[in-house]
Amino acid sequence: MDSLDKSAILQALYRKLIDGSHILHYHNVLDAYGHLSFRHPFKADIFVMSHNISPATISSSNHLVEYRVKDSEPVNPSATTGYVERMIHSEIYKRHPDIHAVVHSHSEAVVPYTISTVPLKACYHMAPFLGTTGAPVFDVAEHLRADDIPNMLIKTQHLGAALAQRFDKGNVVTLMRGHGFTAVAHSIESVVLRAVYTQKNAAIQTTALLLQATHLDVVRGATTEHSGLKYLSDEEAEAATDATNWSVQRPWRLWVREVQACPLYCNSA
Repeated sequence: MDSLDKSAILQALYRKLIDGSHILHYHNVLDAYGHLSFRHPFKADIFVMSHNISPATISSSNHLVEYRVKDSEPVNPSATTGYVERMIHSEIYKRHPDIHAVVHSHSEAVVPYTISTVPLKACYHMAPFLGTTGAPVFDVAEHLRADDIPNMLIKTQHLGAALAQRFDKGNVVTLMRGHGFTAVAHSIESVVLRAVYTQKNAAIQTTALLLQATHLDVVRGATTEHSGLKYLSDEEAEAATDATNWSVQRPWRLWVREVQACPLYCNSA
């Protein structure tokens, strides 16, 4: 592959990263905070994300920065200041060579499942990747060292490394106590889909729990099996995951058109 082909592929990924950031904002998965990244297609030890900027306002490749996977430092030392939580991305890429895209979100629909005993599980066919036992919850307090500031942020390599372990054994979404969630995938399109539908699944599950609680007239202190909801089975989740994997381009193309039609967003990459 010659340099022109590589340049074109990289430029297309820049555009996808910007579109993906806009899509995540459009769907309220990201607000002024949160971020999306991808692993460099020709340099596995490099990943790309924007500098410290609100996702909706990323508009050109000039806003994007290459970082080293080994220490999350910019390849160009004079690069504009980056996100303080980029260690989330670097440590995941370091531990999992098969992961090529990462989203970190503070979704308010998901946060309740990070602080309660109710697991976030696949309850409809568009979020089968959440699994049938519940997305794991990462508690940063369990990994703090004496010199860490307990501000709930992943600002060090050791905290990022602890979070990255939660993506072992094929897990693709990890909840973060009192913080949000992180999703991973093999492509930008797939990780955006997983982030969007993780939030939708949380909203649907919460609504169903409230409906079921009202129906059962659950009183304070009563115990039920998460109010008797019928979640996806293992077989259903596996089959539905295959379906979402091959159909990812359908929502992606729609979402790109949506953000292109919205004057808030600009993508000149």
